[in-house]
Amino acid sequence: MVGVLGVAVLASATAVSGDAVEAAESRSFITSDGARLHYLEAGPAEARTVLFVPGWTMPGWIFQAQIDALSDRFHVLALDPRGQGESEVTRFGYTHERRGRDIGELIDHAATGRIVLVGWSLGVLDTLAWVAGAGDDRLAGLVLIDNSIGEEPAPRAAGGDRPAGPAVLTETERHDRRAAFVASMFARDPGDDYRARLTDQALRMAPEDERRLLAYDVPREYWRAAVHSTDRPVLYVVRPRWREQGENLVRSHADARMDVFEDAGHALFVDEAERFNRLLTDFLDGPVAARETVH
Repeated sequence: MVGVLGVAVLASATAVSGDAVEAAESRSFITSDGARLHYLEAGPAEARTVLFVPGWTMPGWIFQAQIDALSDRFHVLALDPRGQGESEVTRFGYTHERRGRDIGELIDHAATGRIVLVGWSLGVLDTLAWVAGAGDDRLAGLVLIDNSIGEEPAPRAAGGDRPAGPAVLTETERHDRRAAFVASMFARDPGDDYRARLTDQALRMAPEDERRLLAYDVPREYWRAAVHSTDRPVLYVVRPRWREQGENLVRSHADARMDVFEDAGHALFVDEAERFNRLLTDFLDGPVAARETVH
């Protein structure tokens, strides 16, 4: 087993991940349990680091618009979690503890100082798993996009965010269901080629490992405790489904704010990229910068 965190591979300075991100460099590192994880890197290394963690089966390049918008001023990283994007499809490590540790090892490998961590969907839980395990010494701020964070009320089942159906599918059935899942993430169709590229990358992992990621074995209070374990600024960006959880977060956390995207899909940062990018930049230049000035 390889346990070297200092191995970085520059694969390309342009046109990585199927021409998805033109301005990012494609890199990889080896985790402490021997997995090769891929990530995108852009912007000045000495600047504040913003690290993006995508959702279930999704690649890091889905944050293309954010990488493009931020990389002139910020050091931007976008992780392909294990089994996703261009990372190694391991047959181990699909637990919240390991996925959170993967994030922490990328931070140690590629970032200096405190970072702003942006998690979307399952990436919210992976992000909070890192906070729960490592604390907030390396954290400057949290951005949590469109998932439950353990606040009340508990979520009700809703179609679209994750595929349902029988555990055993033919390859054609699995592809068609994943394509429908990908299409359901958008209120504004990003185009056939874009959806096809996402669908192909979202099918890399073994089905049994995909299911493990949908069933993290912790009570929902674990996620709330992780959010409240830090007093760093928190930005909760959601659709109306999570509005009540956000209202409770804002009431109970000393430095949290919420923004609701009424008409966007689950991938709201793609549907309304300009609005999301303004919101994120304001968060970085406002609460995060102000907090760092105080410290």
